[in-house]
Amino acid sequence: MAFPEYHKQGKQSVGSSPIVDRENSMSTAFSFRHFHLNLLMLLLFCSNGLSANDDDVEGHALIDLLRALNDSNNRITDWNIHLVSPCFSWSHVTCRNGNVISLSLASNGFSGTLSPSITKLKFLVSLDLQDNDLSGVLPDYLSSVSSLQNLNLANNRFYGSIPAAWGQLHNLKHLVMRGNHVTGTVPNSLVNITGLKELDLSSNDLTGGIPPQLFSIPTYNFSGTHLACGNGIQQPCISTSSVPAVSTRRPKLEVAITGASCGAFLLLLVGAIITYRCNHRHKHDQFFDVEGEVERNISLGQLRRFSWREIQIATDNFSESNIIGHGGFGKVYKGYLLDSTKVAVKRLTDYHNPGGEAAFLREVQLISVAVHRNLLHLIGFCTTSSERILVYPFMQNLSLAYRLRDLKPGEKALDWPTRRRIAFGAAHGLEYLHEHCDPKIIHRDLKAANILLDDNFEPVLGDFGLAKLVDTKLTHITTQVRGTMGHIAPEYLSTGKSSEKTDVFGYGITLLELVTGQRAIDFSRLEEEEDVLLLDHIKKLLREKRLGDIVEGNMKIYDPKEVETILQVALLCTQSSPEERPKMAQVITMLQGVGLAERWAEWEQLEEVRNQQFSLMSRQFMWAEDSTHDQEAIQLSQAR
Repeated sequence: MAFPEYHKQGKQSVGSSPIVDRENSMSTAFSFRHFHLNLLMLLLFCSNGLSANDDDVEGHALIDLLRALNDSNNRITDWNIHLVSPCFSWSHVTCRNGNVISLSLASNGFSGTLSPSITKLKFLVSLDLQDNDLSGVLPDYLSSVSSLQNLNLANNRFYGSIPAAWGQLHNLKHLVMRGNHVTGTVPNSLVNITGLKELDLSSNDLTGGIPPQLFSIPTYNFSGTHLACGNGIQQPCISTSSVPAVSTRRPKLEVAITGASCGAFLLLLVGAIITYRCNHRHKHDQFFDVEGEVERNISLGQLRRFSWREIQIATDNFSESNIIGHGGFGKVYKGYLLDSTKVAVKRLTDYHNPGGEAAFLREVQLISVAVHRNLLHLIGFCTTSSERILVYPFMQNLSLAYRLRDLKPGEKALDWPTRRRIAFGAAHGLEYLHEHCDPKIIHRDLKAANILLDDNFEPVLGDFGLAKLVDTKLTHITTQVRGTMGHIAPEYLSTGKSSEKTDVFGYGITLLELVTGQRAIDFSRLEEEEDVLLLDHIKKLLREKRLGDIVEGNMKIYDPKEVETILQVALLCTQSSPEERPKMAQVITMLQGVGLAERWAEWEQLEEVRNQQFSLMSRQFMWAEDSTHDQEAIQLSQAR
């Protein structure tokens, strides 16, 4: 089982029949270790029919935008034009059909201004910049972003008048600018936005009259301004659903009829509810991943429904100081319920955007059918006309990623027994999703950041926002590629086909993170002429018999045999062919040492063949290159 015998065993077994049987299929395949980074970059530029030039336009526009916003707190660190497409791994960015459609940049402490580069995002549907410290004149060039439906600039320091050109934003549905320093009058051009459903201009320095048509908007707020509304004026400053008052002197017969009608309606309603619950008491809803369809028939079981006010109080009105994380669909806040229960509140800030509500429904669906000690359970939820909130138990020890890479001074690193327990717990949680849920659940974004740790450092798999429910009759499902670079399986990246073996690959990468404490992709390793990808880096260290350099430096005491077992399982899980990867049930037994030796010996033999084939391909390539150069030299030396 020991690693030093790696090359020796491989060379002795090259001619064995298991290897010969696979040589034909392997001879046509690229070496995953040496070529998959180039394949990854190529796919990022070709995905969804986009040209590299189109991708560059949006990527450079976002970089210009971030530079102008002035992210002095370094809250956004993964926007890198030289790394990957913004549609695949950049945080706070949502895409559809390969185009950026949403930017969720609220509460990031930005102190700059809005760049004109925003106009290069031709498909942008939603822009959320609320609760920052941005300033500058309200830009009229936003009117050229014709697809914009949601614009939220609340609680910044923008000034100047509302540009009349904004009236050309005919698709706009939500315009929120409260809490700025906007002056002047409300332009009449806003009445041209016929689909406007929400208009919040409160707490600004606006003066003058309000176009009467704006009072017909379902939700509006002109309070805290000098606009002509309220205080004896016919129109109120805040929209209300109350109906006009009627005379209280109604005939007794009318009162009696009204009371009887209401009573009859209530009886019918109660009867309908009882009938419905009786008919559905023994039914079990199943949810399937149907392309283009959002399932809304969702049973929320015994989950608690929180009021919006309860959530505001719990999070101190979503204070920026309470932010403990963020994902593709929203931020996570630390909070306290009225009974002092500590919770984590996930706010889907882009609910109005395509995919936002679907993400909420999908996450509730998944959690409702998946109950396991190593899976995050949901306490409750909150829904309003414009908000979707999920409430989870607070994980005192945060995430595995935090414990591996973001510890504060004085905090202790994870010891080896704890890391080993985390490896087992995560495997059990994933095996439950794959084997015991009907339909099965594919997580699709397994990584250290999505493994939470409770008070006893027991691992809990969280963030089901990217997961899919899959019919057990299907072997794979084709979807838009989702996940985190470095954790995405090669077949998923190249074909869009995911299966439980996709999760197995992500689990294997997570095991490597658990042992090394390093990131799956780290460009700083280039400075030491090492491999960028953690998987390649580990294989190189193993070939050089440097097991001690693999283990994280902070972990002084560990069992070498147990470390070898974890590494061997990790490499079996990250094989380039999904068919060769084990199932999670097999992973659990191999972690216990059962059946590992045989599979590891076979892996070593296959790896030796792969190394030999790559060496042969390299020599052929170099020979062809030299031949070309010789031909050119001969041609140049001929008489002319």
